Amino acid sequence: MIIRKLLAATAIPFLIAGAGRAQEATVSYKALSPELALDLARATMADCQKRGYQVSVAVVDRFGVTQVLLRDRYAGPHTVTTASGKAWTAASFRTSTTELIAISQPGMMQAGIRHLPGAVILGGGLTVESAGSLLGAVGVSGAPGGEADEACAKAGIDAVRDRLDF
Repeated sequence: MIIRKLLAATAIPFLIAGAGRAQEATVSYKALSPELALDLARATMADCQKRGYQVSVAVVDRFGVTQVLLRDRYAGPHTVTTASGKAWTAASFRTSTTELIAISQPGMMQAGIRHLPGAVILGGGLTVESAGSLLGAVGVSGAPGGEADEACAKAGIDAVRDRLDF
């Protein structure tokens, strides 16, 4: 009887420690649903169309994997890969591609990111966040300049903002 109590008393800390390690072995995160990603892409494209721009819009998840890609009828063929690249770059570096332009100029410490495969350092890629968590990113290509691409992306995010805090 005493031996059983001693064994039980010494086993409990190991069981508790094991349970703690099991919790550390997995992670939880928020992600955009396919429906919300599509709505974000549609809202972004609608804003660009309202401004008279023919663009492609890409929405990626937090890992940079494409969830949605829309190309307007007359958007140039290059806009598909450019929008996808901007979204991937924003998600990968967790910042807007416009901010990356500023910190990656030739001669600066971060200049090398311009040469990474798949990185597109042009304005028009924005992160999509909620409560401090990265949910994904949106990239736009085809408007006259990165600032216009980014304005459409921002409008798209603003259009679904109330649904991002799920």
